[in-house]
Amino acid sequence: QVRLVESGGGLVQPGGSLRLSCAASGIVFSIHAMGWYRQAPGKQRELVAAIGSGGNTNYADSVKGRFTISRDNAKKMVYLQMNMLKPEDTAVYYCKVDPFDPRSNYWGRGTQVTVSS
Repeated sequence: QVRLVESGGGLVQPGGSLRLSCAASGIVFSIHAMGWYRQAPGKQRELVAAIGSGGNTNYADSVKGRFTISRDNAKKMVYLQMNMLKPEDTAVYYCKVDPFDPRSNYWGRGTQVTVSS
């Protein structure tokens, strides 16, 4: 079975940084695109960043220049480096397999990121 486990969330001040990690199992990791979504209270879940099997990346406009997605196929890990964090980044962050495929419904359980003074 597919399992995704996020970690690295926490409380950080505006302007600070966090690195999120997602550990995957139960899939041939290297052939899949991976993505990070986030969901704030009362808002829809949104795609933040995605990385293809070949390493190509896509970012939401709101995080371009601040967030970087990366992957380590040998470790079956995907990361999200978040810099210059803003209060608007506060959300639960989720890892997902094949973020652009609506038929794929493999999600982690999320990790909380809170940006506050």
